[in-house]
Amino acid sequence: MAFIRKVKTASGATAVQVAYKQKGKIVKIQHIGSAHNEQELKNLLALAHKRQQENQIELFPEMHPSLRISIKKSFSGLLWTILQEEYRKLGFSRLNDKIFEALCIVRIVEPTSKLDSLRVMADLGVDPIDRNKLYRCLVKASEQEYRKIISQACLEHVQRTDLTLVLYDVTTLYFEVQKEDDYRKPGMSKERRLEPQIIMGLLVDRNGFPLELHSFEGNKAETKTIGSTSLKGGRM
Repeated sequence: MAFIRKVKTASGATAVQVAYKQKGKIVKIQHIGSAHNEQELKNLLALAHKRQQENQIELFPEMHPSLRISIKKSFSGLLWTILQEEYRKLGFSRLNDKIFEALCIVRIVEPTSKLDSLRVMADLGVDPIDRNKLYRCLVKASEQEYRKIISQACLEHVQRTDLTLVLYDVTTLYFEVQKEDDYRKPGMSKERRLEPQIIMGLLVDRNGFPLELHSFEGNKAETKTIGSTSLKGGRM
């Protein structure tokens, strides 16, 4: 192993040397020169670095000075494939909606807005989705009640094991609007806010696996959201 060292001489100069070490002992010293000022020291150090690396094989020989390496495209194929497989294992593929599937997977990779999901897809190397198709997918999800289909798939998934205990909890989500409507209404806020809000109810199994998710009017009492384990009366 070769390394560069600086040694002070009796005259006050700085000697620059390339030392070679084997098994912890210096076996050879190559003297480069002695510097009497900063500029000379800088020049000698540059020469020592060149001497130190003269026996190393270059990664890109000088005979190909025009060689350039650049990334054309990156693709997180393994991550995307694994998440697709888990999506199918849960039974969500019965929706037969590739755009909705992509949105779900992106949401796991990076929780962000629906529109910003297009940017995440580009980062992952996935073929982009047209923005208009994304909007139409959201409308389709509401019109065809994807929530009910997904809830049924989740229930079937956990029924393969012993489903003897379910847990239910609610939270509130407020909106930065001043005027309420028939759905967003002021109520008992868990965030101690005065703005109109809605109530979200989540049903899970003993391991925290989600079974159903519903929303209710912001002024609805928590105890009245539990109608049954199917949480009837709520909205997406």
